[in-house]
Amino acid sequence: MSELTIHKDSPVRSRIHPQSFALYASFASIFMMFAAFTSAYIVRQSSGDWLDFAVPNVFYISTAVLLLSSFTIHYSYNSFKNKKEQAYKIFLLISLVLGSLFVVLQYNGWSQMFAQGIDMKRNLSGAFFYLITGAHAAHILGGVSAIIVAIIHAYTLPFKVTEKRRHRFSLVVHYWHFVDFLWIYLLVFLLFSR
Repeated sequence: MSELTIHKDSPVRSRIHPQSFALYASFASIFMMFAAFTSAYIVRQSSGDWLDFAVPNVFYISTAVLLLSSFTIHYSYNSFKNKKEQAYKIFLLISLVLGSLFVVLQYNGWSQMFAQGIDMKRNLSGAFFYLITGAHAAHILGGVSAIIVAIIHAYTLPFKVTEKRRHRFSLVVHYWHFVDFLWIYLLVFLLFSR
């Protein structure tokens, strides 16, 4: 599953696919944005109006759902490469359901926090939690949109394993694994930076 292409005029030289490069560059910028959020979190934590709160358990459930979705989308990708059409399509649909469920569970967690009086005006730590987890959920929604496009391709195009389709699907899978990893990083940070 290499993203490198060999050019016939220079068999020793290879380069990364431009779409893959653009995706990886976006990973770097997204990660830097969240690094800035977490740095600001640490700096503001020393202010006198910082109030810690218990993270609702639903965020742990959503984490398990997201991890499972990473498995299902990878299994779908491997099924596509191995020409197992039914498994490819079914696990792609399951990935969409799990990704959507993650967002629903996140919203449920925010609702629980708000019901406990943790809002963005009176609780600075709560405001940061909403900002960080909300920004991540927006990236998840971007991934869900990409999965929807992959499902449209899966169900409307004749099933055929081509390099172009494999590469296009691999970009979706890489993005999904990235936002999964990013969530683990953010949750661990939010839990252990208290």
